[in-house]
Formats: sequence, C-alpha cells, structure tokens
Amino acid sequence: MRSFETIAAMKELVGQEIGVSEWITVTQERIQLFADATRDHQWIHLDAERAKAGPFGATIAHGFFTLSLLPEMSFSAFEVRDTRMGVNYGLNKVRFPAPVPSGSRLRGRFKLVDYEPLEGGAQLTVQVTMEREGSDKPVCVAESLSRRYA
Repeated sequence: MRSFETIAAMKELVGQEIGVSEWITVTQERIQLFADATRDHQWIHLDAERAKAGPFGATIAHGFFTLSLLPEMSFSAFEVRDTRMGVNYGLNKVRFPAPVPSGSRLRGRFKLVDYEPLEGGAQLTVQVTMEREGSDKPVCVAESLSRRYA
C-alpha cells in the first residue's frame, strides 16, 4: 500500500499511478451473494452447467459486481493519512472490456487524473484499471470521483 501524508500532497501526482491493490479472488459464492442482493440471477452468472456451453465457458461475474470491488481495491492500494472522511462522488466513465470468470484473481491500478481543491479537502478523479491475472485485457476501466476531507 502506498501512503500519502496529506490530501494536498496528491496535487503533485496528477498523471501518475498512485497505487496498486492486492489481488482479490472472485469466488462463485461472492457472485451468488451479489446476484441475491441485486436480484440479477441470469444463468451466465449462476448456472455452471449451462455456462460451460455459453460464450465464456464458465460462469462470469456481473459487470456491476466487478465495479463494486473498487472500494475494496482502493483500501489496499493507497491511503491519505490526513483524511478524516471520504465520500464517493460518482463515476465519469465505466467500461467492461473483458469477462471475469468465476475463480479469477483481480487487482486494480489507480492513476490520479485530476485534483480539485475543495473547502477542507479535495475532489480526486482516479482512473482505475482492473486486471485479471493471466490476461492482457483489463476487465474494468473506470473513472472514479471521490471527495476527501482533512
């Protein structure tokens, strides 16, 4: 994990990678839990037998499940020590260029693309590229906005 003492120190890092997360294993159990929480029970996510004959040869994670791993990845990629509170402000762009088969290991690479000062903090725009172990193609590329307050 990469650590930064202050939010203000982030300003100098625009255009740079600010952290890489630990690997996360996407288990079928987690896929099932996400399906239950969202009521998205499409067979490609849950029916292993049917999915074997499908386009990916196995069950795959929901795109929104993959995106929902962003906070978990962020927590292991970098920290800003003087942050007393952080708020998810939204997303600018999200794409899912490749599927995430059950059992895959993913990690995120975080690049700071914009820093906007706010009263008592800053808004950070971070491009997150989620990689799947053993694949050259990312599984998710997203631009995430967060507000951090000192």
